[in-house]
This record gives sequence, structure tokens and C-alpha cells, in this order.
Amino acid sequence: MGSAPWRGICLLMVLGAIWGSSFAAMKIAVQTMPPMTLVAVRCIIAVIILVPIMLLRGEKLPVSGKSWQMAVALGFFGLALPFFLISWGEQRVDSSLAAILMAVMPLATMVLAHFFNKDDRLSTKKIIGVTIGFWGVVLLVGPEALRGLGGAFVFQLAIAGGALCYAMNAMLTHNLPRTDGGMIGRGVMVMIMGAGLAIPMAIIVDGSNGIIDANAEAWQAAAYLGILPTGLGTIIMFHLVESYGASYFSFVNYLNPIFGVIFGGMLLGEVITFQVLGALVLILFGVGIASRK
Repeated sequence: MGSAPWRGICLLMVLGAIWGSSFAAMKIAVQTMPPMTLVAVRCIIAVIILVPIMLLRGEKLPVSGKSWQMAVALGFFGLALPFFLISWGEQRVDSSLAAILMAVMPLATMVLAHFFNKDDRLSTKKIIGVTIGFWGVVLLVGPEALRGLGGAFVFQLAIAGGALCYAMNAMLTHNLPRTDGGMIGRGVMVMIMGAGLAIPMAIIVDGSNGIIDANAEAWQAAAYLGILPTGLGTIIMFHLVESYGASYFSFVNYLNPIFGVIFGGMLLGEVITFQVLGALVLILFGVGIASRK
């Protein structure tokens, strides 16, 4: 990171802050808006925001069948499924804990990369880092969760499942053709597929009550999630990946929990315990070791 241009470093920090703040916003939204409805709403808002930007920049949507086929998987593993799992999990998990649970995503990515990328095999440092990160999660959720006790375990598991989805999404994004359509156009394509998957699921699961029962605060939080973390965040993500590489972009996943803890304390008044801070240190330390060559 030291040799990267300041522009890239600033964008990485901005994206970390935007995505880190999403956990507090989701915590507010799911109070009266069902998780699946929230997923559909934020995807729709993101498309509405990104399409005019794409047209103003003179970009076009991808046209190849391969890109759109991959967009279905990207929309599912990168948007619809993880958005639902994380939103559902946040009904019983503090946003600070949710943000830290998401820090396992880089660790899962390294394991998946060993099997799917020939040039990114596991090393001793990566194994040590993964082990340290695992114990960070153990410290976070507590031994009672590992024994299946405690009502919040399933909700914590859902958020961890969202992190695994993002790891799978990273593998798929690595193979997405970059010469087909513009950068924002590719983002719009993925958002369209995400919305296409989320809308019917929201209708089946939540019905019309998901829209009717949501209060003003939920709509404000949903609008924020659609405009910044989903819409603007997608643009910054594609720019970082295409300009600086996927490995550089992965550092944002180390920043997310830091900002998640900060926003959880500032906006929601959540208590930041030494257990949470200890887990954060262990997870980030493990990721730091695993990312070293």
C-alpha cells in the first residue's frame, strides 16, 4: 500500500467508511422494514442512481452473454443473498459485531483462492493468519455460541454467511470480462441482476407489508444504503479493482470493521467492550499476517 498513489489510498479509506457505516444503517432500517424488502429497495435505488451516471459518462451496458451469465451469479452472491443474510442477522446482532464478523471475508477469500486460483496458493503465513483470525471470531461470539447455545448464534452465523458470499463474489469478479462495457456499466449490470433476484423474493417472503409497515427512519436508512454503500460504493469498488488490482482492493475489508465499530458507537450508542476490541485486534492481526508475501 505504501507505493500506491494517494488517490487510491483516499478512495480506499472513503469506501471503508461508507461500507462500515452500512451496518448501523441496516440496524436502523430492519426495525420496521423486513430484510428481503430492504435488499430489493437498496438495489432499486442503486440502479436509479447509477444509470444516469452511466449515460452521462457515455458508457454502455455489457453485451456479451458470458458477462450477463456471470452477472446472475454476481447479483446473487454479491448482492441479494449477502444483503439478506446480513440484514436478517442485524435484527439480533449489534452493528459493531456485524462489522467485525464481516472481517472474516478476506480469510475466506484466501482459502477459496487456494482452490480456484493457481497463482494464489495457501502459504505458512496465510495458514497462521487464518488460524489467528479464527480465534478472533471465537473471542467475538464466545464459546457458548460455538456450542450452539444462545439465541443470537444463528443470527451471527447468517452474517458470517454473508461474508462467505462476498468471498465467493470476489472469485467471480476476478473472472468478469473487463473489456465488455464501461466500468459503471458493469456495475449497473450487476445491480440490475441483483434487483431482479431480490424483488420477486421480497414479494414472496414479505408481501406488500414490507413496504407499508416501514416508517420514515427505515426509508431514510434504505435510501442511504442504496445511494452510498450500494450505488457509490459500487463505482469506487470497480475503480479500485480495475485501477489498483483486486489485492489492493481487499484492504477495504480490513477497514470495514474499524468504521463499523466507530459508527455503531456514535450513531446507535452501542457499547464497545474489551471483548469486541480484542476480537477486532486478533482478526485484523490475522488478516495482516495472511496478506504478507
